[in-house]
Amino acid sequence: MSSSLPLTPDDIRSTLATERLGRQLRLHQSLTSTNSEAMSLAHQGAEDGTVVAAESQTAGRGRHARIWFSPPGLNLYCSVIVRGLGDKLTLADWLSWVPLTTALAVAEAVHTVAAISLDLKWPNDLLLDEHKVGGILCESSLTSPDNPVVVIGIGLNVNVPRDLFPEDLRPIATSLFESTHRLIDRNRLLAQLLQELEESLDELRAHGPSRLLQAYQHRCTTLGRQVRVDLGGGEELLGTAVAITADGALQVRPSSGANGKSQPLVEIRAGDVIHVRRWRNGRDAK
Repeated sequence: MSSSLPLTPDDIRSTLATERLGRQLRLHQSLTSTNSEAMSLAHQGAEDGTVVAAESQTAGRGRHARIWFSPPGLNLYCSVIVRGLGDKLTLADWLSWVPLTTALAVAEAVHTVAAISLDLKWPNDLLLDEHKVGGILCESSLTSPDNPVVVIGIGLNVNVPRDLFPEDLRPIATSLFESTHRLIDRNRLLAQLLQELEESLDELRAHGPSRLLQAYQHRCTTLGRQVRVDLGGGEELLGTAVAITADGALQVRPSSGANGKSQPLVEIRAGDVIHVRRWRNGRDAK
C-alpha cells in the first residue's frame, strides 16, 4: 500500500466550494482532540464555519467519552464550529437534528468522492457493510439561547488498512480503503464533506427538517431492526425501531410483554442503540 497523501490547506481549498465552512481552517499534525480545540476556539470568539482538522488525535473520543481510534495520516478527524440556528426550529430540535444532518452530509460526500454508499445508524454512526466506518460527536455551548454554538466532530476511517486496527476493533470497524482497495484523496473528501454539510445545515435552517428527514430515513438501517436501547441507570429497552420523528427522536415499539399485548411506542432521544444480532458492542472506532 502506497502512502496516504497528507492534508494540506492548499489542497483542501483547491476544491472547496463553500461560503463559510472551512474558510477559516486550522490544520494540525496532532491534537488531543479536534473537538476540544474547536470548543476552546469557539469560546475565544472563532467565527461560524471555522474548521479544526488534525492528522492524528492522542485523546480522541466518541459519545460517552469512549476511546476513539485515531492513527496518524490515514483518516479524517475534524471539528466544525457552527453558530446560530435560524428561525424554523426550536433550540431542542436544532440540537437533535445537527448530528443527524451531519451524518447524512458525510454519507453524501463519501458517495460523491469514493462512490461508496454508507448506511446510517441512529443517531450518529456511519456503517459500511454493517461495520462502523465513522461517527459524529456534537457538543454545544448555550451561553445565548438565541445564538447557540455547536461543535460538530467528525471522524471517518478513510485509508487505514484492517491490520492496523486494534484486534478488538477488527470485527466491528472498517474503512473506505477496505471497500475500494484504493487510497482516497482525503483533501478532496474533506472539501466535499464541508460543502455537503454547509448545504444541509442551510436547508435545516431555512426549511426545517422535512426533506432531510426523508433522506435520513432512506439511509437509516436502524429502522425496521430489532434494537436494544441502553437507557442508563441499568435500564434497557428491547424492541423494533419503526420511525424517526420530526424532532429527530427514534420511535421504538417495545417487544410484547408477558401477556402478549402490543406495547405503545417509545420515543428515544438519548441512549445507546444497539442493532441486535448484527451489531456487537465494543469500543468506538473512528
